[in-house]
Amino acid sequence: MKNNFGDHECYMKMKYLLHFLPILFFPFRSLFAQACSDQQATAETKALYKNLYSLIGKNILFGHQDDPCYGVGWKYIQGRSDIRDLTGEYPAIYGFDLGRIELGWAHNLDSVPFEKTKSFIRDAYERGGVITLSWHLNNPLTGGTAWDNKPGAVASILPGGTKNALYTSWLDRVAAFLGTLKGKNGESIPIILRLFHELNGGWFWWGKDQCSPEEMKNLWRYSILYLRTEKNLHNILFAFNTDKFNSGTEYTERYPGDDLIDIMGFDIYQANILRDNTAFINLFGKDLSLLDSVASSHHKIPALTEFGYNEIPDSTWWTKVFFPTIENHQMVYALAWRNAGKKQSGNAEYYVPYPGAASAPDFKKMSGYGKILFENRIKTKNIYK
Repeated sequence: MKNNFGDHECYMKMKYLLHFLPILFFPFRSLFAQACSDQQATAETKALYKNLYSLIGKNILFGHQDDPCYGVGWKYIQGRSDIRDLTGEYPAIYGFDLGRIELGWAHNLDSVPFEKTKSFIRDAYERGGVITLSWHLNNPLTGGTAWDNKPGAVASILPGGTKNALYTSWLDRVAAFLGTLKGKNGESIPIILRLFHELNGGWFWWGKDQCSPEEMKNLWRYSILYLRTEKNLHNILFAFNTDKFNSGTEYTERYPGDDLIDIMGFDIYQANILRDNTAFINLFGKDLSLLDSVASSHHKIPALTEFGYNEIPDSTWWTKVFFPTIENHQMVYALAWRNAGKKQSGNAEYYVPYPGAASAPDFKKMSGYGKILFENRIKTKNIYK
């Protein structure tokens, strides 16, 4: 009887412990989940990650590519922004591109001078905005653009490859640029760096038809560790993003690892076969649900890293299509693509409205929804503290 009682007592203690273990463990799990992948990250970078993580399922930062650079009918006007013209405030997140920095050019592939980009980044940071950079880098094997999608380029720039030294010199130029981004107190400005975006598509030289999953993972690892360890940059959060995808397995096929990545996202545009609102809503919602699941399982920040509907011909698109699709999902920010304006061909390119555009009143209406954050409300979050 004594032994049986002892066994029972041990069982009850174990059952009690197992009952409360998840509760006891939760705070530690939460703290782990809110730690960025770089253990040596700067204080501001750690704070940015923690504060973005805390917004999951609560708020969405609205962003815009090249927002302070140009808009429809204007270029380089101090303080101007198509979003500000409509809403009275800047976006909460700003996107810029580094394409051609690898060649030593003074301006990027969209003709924005890098010195101006630095100034825009500093101004946005001082206002409390978040910065994300993409990089449409040239094909290191052929010398063509990012869209020169002949196979072999990824293999050529890995250690031991014929173009590894060239690619490393390109990383040096990126590192030099990032190293100059300082706040008014000399602190490094945190940056979300979005390398090799849309890597499950076939249009870039780093796409799925141009390299194997292992080659892609190795390129991620080489690039991130070189910037962290060799160039001593600790102000970067790394964003991994695909194009549209069909499953969690497809999404993570080229994912390099939780020790390298901080943000998981995808890009989507309402165009071509998705021009119909219903078709777009169905696919967009499905991918958002998949992203919610994948990001949660990896304890990463989910984001809509690029989106758009060129010229937004539907006057109620923002409140009838876009917002109803995103409002019950977990993504922390959404970056609309650029407003390049009217081109010599006569076509126009803009992904957020400007005063007078068909969807401008509807966009302004959406901007008042409590879940969407622009600059004024992001300031109150003290996102770098």
